Amino acid sequence: MTMTFINLAVSDLTLAAEFYRAIGFTSDQTAPAGDSMMLTISDTTRLMLHVRSAFEAYTGVAATDTATSREVIVGLSAQSREQVDEMVDRVAVAGGEPLGPGVADGPMYMRGFRDLDGHQWSFLHMAS
Repeated sequence: MTMTFINLAVSDLTLAAEFYRAIGFTSDQTAPAGDSMMLTISDTTRLMLHVRSAFEAYTGVAATDTATSREVIVGLSAQSREQVDEMVDRVAVAGGEPLGPGVADGPMYMRGFRDLDGHQWSFLHMAS
């Protein structure tokens, strides 16, 4: 396998796309087209945003209510501890919810956050 596609249900495709662009994800689309859109996280990772109804049509079940449960935590690597902090600072400016200070655990440094739709993410750096 060479590519990873993260699929998320969102309540407002335009606002979600603006949020993710503000934290550094990119897209060739200037505006969402239809019910879904793709953003680039890295050369091998894409984020697929779907309005809730489209996501539920793909999965055949209701999307998780992020106010009461978590289905997954998406973790993305960073090149340094400073980049972890910088990215979560961007999240806060863009309207996301930082989940406290950074946590150091041996060679790993991590900070979590929730996006506009309550999906939980983390940026982490593994020292070599």
